[in-house]
Amino acid sequence: MNDTTDVVQKEQQPVARGEREPAEPRTTLTPPVDVIENAHGVTLWADLPGVSKEKLEVRVHDGNLHIEAEASVPTRAGLRLQHAEIRAPHFSRSFTLSPEFDTSKIEANLQDGVLKLVIPRREEARPRRIEVNVG
Repeated sequence: MNDTTDVVQKEQQPVARGEREPAEPRTTLTPPVDVIENAHGVTLWADLPGVSKEKLEVRVHDGNLHIEAEASVPTRAGLRLQHAEIRAPHFSRSFTLSPEFDTSKIEANLQDGVLKLVIPRREEARPRRIEVNVG
């Protein structure tokens, strides 16, 4: 993570009598994202350190792209954790996609804590060269 990562505390709802006390408030990080656009679409890279494929959810609904993930920060056997600012980070980020993108063809790849999403433009939304005839 770098200095541009935002940290958000999620508020817990009050607990009714007889119910268990809620766990500590969940800390949600807004991961830094790089977006590169070209004529074919956009490529998005999101920093998600410590996130495995099993703890990552990428979904599209009503033109919105949602990224949700939980990182696991294991402590090696025989070691004791002295200090942890965020014990089990939760990542969340959302984007609104233009209708010119083909959400049915999004490709996702997670490698070394970086999520890469390739979001292509619809064929009819791609720039095209128009042939000019003389005469």
